[in-house]
Amino acid sequence: MRHHSVIHTPKHSDYPELTRVWEASVRATHDFLPDSYIELLKNLVLNRYLDAVMLICTRDQRQNITGFAGIAAGKIEMLFIDPAHRGQGLGKQLLRYAIEHLHADELDVNEQNPQALGFYFKQGFEIIGRSEHDGMGQPYPLLHMRLKQPRQQALRG
Repeated sequence: MRHHSVIHTPKHSDYPELTRVWEASVRATHDFLPDSYIELLKNLVLNRYLDAVMLICTRDQRQNITGFAGIAAGKIEMLFIDPAHRGQGLGKQLLRYAIEHLHADELDVNEQNPQALGFYFKQGFEIIGRSEHDGMGQPYPLLHMRLKQPRQQALRG
């Protein structure tokens, strides 16, 4: 039985640690991204992207950040788990919290990241569109996903 860690709200002083988790996660899962691009994005994560979203995170017993998500306008803009803590249900916890408490039901995922894609399918998301380029205009296709709505709602017209 996995114990559920509490969802925390990181502070501005946590940004370097969040960025470290981001980089470790990206290097473990996005092997299609060149090093120079990861360095460029890392800078943006630290100085721009974290400030643009509402952040939630999980921590271990020592209060180290083990995973985090960033949500803006009903969209999960980021969800990253420290590779040392993958497979413990943290991603699922952060995702569920974002859906239930922050009313997020959309996200984008790199088409070249099959692990993430499989994870979101399993969590009830479906593909609703595709872009040839990522948010920076680079040729890394994104799949747009949305949480499937329960059948009853569709029938209520």
